[in-house]
Amino acid sequence: MIHEAEILSQRRLAPDIYRLELFAPRVAEQAQPGQFLMVRTSISLDPFLRRPLSVNAVDRRRGAVVLLYRVVGRGTRLLAERKLGKRLNVVGPLGRSFTVPLSGPVVLVAGGLGIAPLFFLAEVCRQRGNEVILFYGARSQEELVLRRELEDMGVKVFLATDDGSLGERGTVVELLKKKGLPPAAPVYAAGPPPMLKALAGTLKDMGREAEFSLEERMGCGVGACRGCAVKVREGENFVYRRVCTDGPVFKAGEVVWE
Repeated sequence: MIHEAEILSQRRLAPDIYRLELFAPRVAEQAQPGQFLMVRTSISLDPFLRRPLSVNAVDRRRGAVVLLYRVVGRGTRLLAERKLGKRLNVVGPLGRSFTVPLSGPVVLVAGGLGIAPLFFLAEVCRQRGNEVILFYGARSQEELVLRRELEDMGVKVFLATDDGSLGERGTVVELLKKKGLPPAAPVYAAGPPPMLKALAGTLKDMGREAEFSLEERMGCGVGACRGCAVKVREGENFVYRRVCTDGPVFKAGEVVWE
């Protein structure tokens, strides 16, 4: 589960967004859409905690794994400075994956860097022959990364930006309400908590279930520290589940949005 992965490429897609490709054959062989890696961002123990990064894509033939991340602090800043040919210590793949449908159309809803796990899911679904419809929102045009790659893959993409610089002006949830959903198509989503909360309410009103990939701070990634607990429904009661091991993928209707 612990791997030394060689950096094959590192691309800056937007001012603070990077796409990192690693040579990690065992990870590439095992990873499923929705899973993540815990990445040590420096060669020392400073920073001490690893960073959880969703698997963005895999090339099983080449043994390559792709990660998408935003620079938000010292750890990810150090990661962005790592050079080609250097090695990263990673743990994974970890977590519960999406339930990939065998056939039929699927709907993906991404907010910002929520595109990271959904790109991998779109890739797998297109390989299986599923029609894939993506609703993708971000603050501005430059943060709608990988949209051309998705279109080239055959994904039908609808875009929304807060500033109106590309696609519809407004949120991705407003865009989804405007366009509507194909009947019976499963819905998968990832993005910031406020977006997921709004989407969960909209889907409940529509009578639709969905699977959400949740974002939480993680200390260990293996369930030991319990720092990533979220409140979920269990029958008539409420319990706390760990995003790292019980998720990160949960049914939208079971999450308590507070």
